[in-house]
Amino acid sequence: MTEQQLPTWADPSVSPADLDPQGVSRRGLLRGAGLFGAAFALGTATPALAAGTRRLGGDDPRLAYLVGDHHVHSVYSHDAKYTFSQLAAAGAEYGLDWMVFTEHSNFGHARFGAALEHREILRARAENPRQLIFQGLEWYIPAAEHCTVFTAPGRHEVDLLTRFESAYDGKLLGYTEGAPGAADTARNEAHAVKAVKWLAEQRRTGYVDDVLVLANHPLRLGIDSPHEMRNWRDAAPEIMIGMEGAPGAQGAAIPGRRGATSMRGEYENKPSAQSWPGYPAEAYLTYGGFDWATATVGGLWDSMLAEGRLFSITTNSDAHRIVFDTWRNGDWPAGQDFDNTGKLPDPVNTTTPQPGSDFWPGQFSRTHVGVTRYGYRAVMAGLRAGRVWLDHGHLLDGLDVRLKRDCDHGRGVTLGGRLRVRKGEKLTLSVTVTTASRPNPQGILPELAHVDVIRGSVRGPVTDRDAWQAPDTKVVSTTDVSGRKGTYTLRIPLTAGDKPFYVRLRGSDGNRHGAGYLGASVDPHGPIPHAPGDGDPWTDTWFYSNPVFVDVAGA
Repeated sequence: MTEQQLPTWADPSVSPADLDPQGVSRRGLLRGAGLFGAAFALGTATPALAAGTRRLGGDDPRLAYLVGDHHVHSVYSHDAKYTFSQLAAAGAEYGLDWMVFTEHSNFGHARFGAALEHREILRARAENPRQLIFQGLEWYIPAAEHCTVFTAPGRHEVDLLTRFESAYDGKLLGYTEGAPGAADTARNEAHAVKAVKWLAEQRRTGYVDDVLVLANHPLRLGIDSPHEMRNWRDAAPEIMIGMEGAPGAQGAAIPGRRGATSMRGEYENKPSAQSWPGYPAEAYLTYGGFDWATATVGGLWDSMLAEGRLFSITTNSDAHRIVFDTWRNGDWPAGQDFDNTGKLPDPVNTTTPQPGSDFWPGQFSRTHVGVTRYGYRAVMAGLRAGRVWLDHGHLLDGLDVRLKRDCDHGRGVTLGGRLRVRKGEKLTLSVTVTTASRPNPQGILPELAHVDVIRGSVRGPVTDRDAWQAPDTKVVSTTDVSGRKGTYTLRIPLTAGDKPFYVRLRGSDGNRHGAGYLGASVDPHGPIPHAPGDGDPWTDTWFYSNPVFVDVAGA
């Protein structure tokens, strides 16, 4: 990308006050939904079956996928730069249906910024009625790193976030110690669990309609241990639903931008005293832009899925400072700072590119959530159900996944779901792909090269809470789809054994791959790290999906 390719709202000749999110064109609400698009738009989507009616087989509802980003920072974060108008306009231009503003917690934000931010969010919602704009928080987890916390809109959304920030934020409380064996580590880890349970209670009592938590960039510093992630999940699995499978800051290693040691996602760290010692040095890198926990077939994510419990993945921009951008932070008036205002001055334009690692919301990283209706709670319900797939570089226009018994006539179950079968039954995994129909924001028309099916046995709860390997998980099928265009369906036959299992999907543009971290017999052509300082994200793009679980009757 060159300066001449900057989007209109990043043009230095345009001031923040001139930006009009309503005037920015948006992509269609229902990309890749086919005939269902019309029914969805008219509110006639097929409702889900009542849970009690399901026996063997399954018949999940038809879905439309809404595209979003749950990790965005504005002038209400101490280390970011942009106004709500700039970010909302960017999201609209790049086709986002929903986005979450997740400002860093700190004293200025807790005292002043959250309430001020809420007023702007209310105004942004009124100005952008077709865009779902959530208010959230980037929580400093006691003894660990960061999480996205966000709520459904309602009377108490800002009050819940500010109460949570004051009572449970590790940085504000000084509960940052997480080194193994340190005096305060056990207390701090317990406080993180207490925080998740408190959020669950606010939802249970109806104080807020809904609230969700996702771990951000989990292996960036190696301080989110496997047992902590399991503890957060187990504290309230309906609240703590997953993690970033791929971090933001995907522009960090564009050649010539940040330096010779730069890596995608800003995963440029070494183990520290705070890191969990069981992670290998390779865990601190990204693989095709994805976190090692997700990208390693048979790795940490798979070890959690092998317990038979859903733990979703997402991707996002983590927008702070955009690559090739020419805005800089505004100047502070005399006597003001972030601690006494909770807000940075609005940015000012320059004619000189500024430092940055991030893309605009929706520009590169996209999380697709399957919903049966349009709305805030529908997006949150889709995330909770695990109806999620993600892509980089606009690699696909659409993906629909169904798994069914060959003897059934229904639609089967989809991402995040469970199919009940008998031992030895024949199953078909149907993967409907809609290829990219237009050049992405970099001017490249993406082409999907392959679709991989990854299968793992479900072994049940682990005895070692720090286990990070799933020895039975591997790539079991690869389909070459090079040159295929439009919408097509792959049908992959599977057979149920005598144990429960899960399947998940992955694919890429085919430009960079090699043996996976656990060896070619597990993953013969997985994502690989790029050379330091030489990680053009647009030429190494992947999609991942959440799993579908298969329960075997009598197992």
